[in-house]
Amino acid sequence: MEDLVVKTNQNYQIEMDKKLKDSYRGKKVLVTGHTGFKGAWICQVLLECGAEVFGYSLAPNTEPNLYSILKLKKHLKESIADIRGIRIFNEAVEKYQPDIIFHLAAQPIVRRSYDQPHYTYETNVVGTVNVLEAIRLNQIPAGVIITTDKVYKNLERDYAYKEDDQLGGYDPYSTSKACADLVTGSYIQSYFNPSEYKKSHQTLIASARGGNVIGGGDWASDRLIPDAIRSFLADGGELIIRNPKAIRPWQHVLEPLSGYLKLGIELLAGRQKFSGAWNFGPAESDMQNVETVLALLIAKINKGKYTVQPDKSKHEAGNLKLDNSKARKLLDWQPKFNLERAVEATALWYRDFYQGEKEMVRVTSAQIKDYFG
Repeated sequence: MEDLVVKTNQNYQIEMDKKLKDSYRGKKVLVTGHTGFKGAWICQVLLECGAEVFGYSLAPNTEPNLYSILKLKKHLKESIADIRGIRIFNEAVEKYQPDIIFHLAAQPIVRRSYDQPHYTYETNVVGTVNVLEAIRLNQIPAGVIITTDKVYKNLERDYAYKEDDQLGGYDPYSTSKACADLVTGSYIQSYFNPSEYKKSHQTLIASARGGNVIGGGDWASDRLIPDAIRSFLADGGELIIRNPKAIRPWQHVLEPLSGYLKLGIELLAGRQKFSGAWNFGPAESDMQNVETVLALLIAKINKGKYTVQPDKSKHEAGNLKLDNSKARKLLDWQPKFNLERAVEATALWYRDFYQGEKEMVRVTSAQIKDYFG
């Protein structure tokens, strides 16, 4: 990867977005799933904003993992526990009394959900109920419940789903997340209705649906980029892909996280109109198929081979797109990275890691500052 051009991590000293830092500086923020890929990234962003971060999650389930690489244990308070346990989680919320909760804890892998449906539904549905109950019982001011682009009833059309489209799902993962979104909507209507804000309650809740995230520090199985990185850089083997023409709303991990954080700012400010469901997806032109993403990755790292071996044993969507117009118009949020730059930033991170870079916190921080600057 010596020939890879560095474009995204040169501006280490650039200042992060002032509003973001001012909004979260000194705030007490609880992140569920903080040991996971997206959870570790959002914790790092919040720490750099000056927030007081509390994590609640199981221990990391991959080695290596971003949580350990970023040494997050040194910089935040945490409870290593299962989100399915309401008593322990409620005690943690009662103890920490956060200003806002970002709920990312989940069983996040589609194919794993076929093998572990009970665990998937318990974690993704009951876990979400537990978070919302703790918010209700402790009168936490704000909560952002993270679901997924896969909550929609997929009709396999060339169509980008909007927030008011029908929820559904084929596999246990997708349906569990659709259920979590329905539960969130029910709690908003029943307990956190925006029309009753500051009258019968003091809380604003939103759900956030991001696209297929990529970025450095993900080693989960059955995900395209981690599987490719393991094959191309770690093992030097050939990658096997199942559905080369499957289209997904690919985006760098910082894209949806910036949306979650921006949404959180509005909820903390007491703006009722931001309660509800939100999509955070890429531009239409960046919703490409698997082979296109792989071609970009191979070009960036200058190595890699793959073969196609179709596997119909577990259904996977063929065409999935997300409409981000609501966030663009009402939240003033829009993607900053196109697909090529998202793949490049991802490749750069893994290049540094596998070349033995010892300061991966600095590398990660540089990408954060480059994105938010």
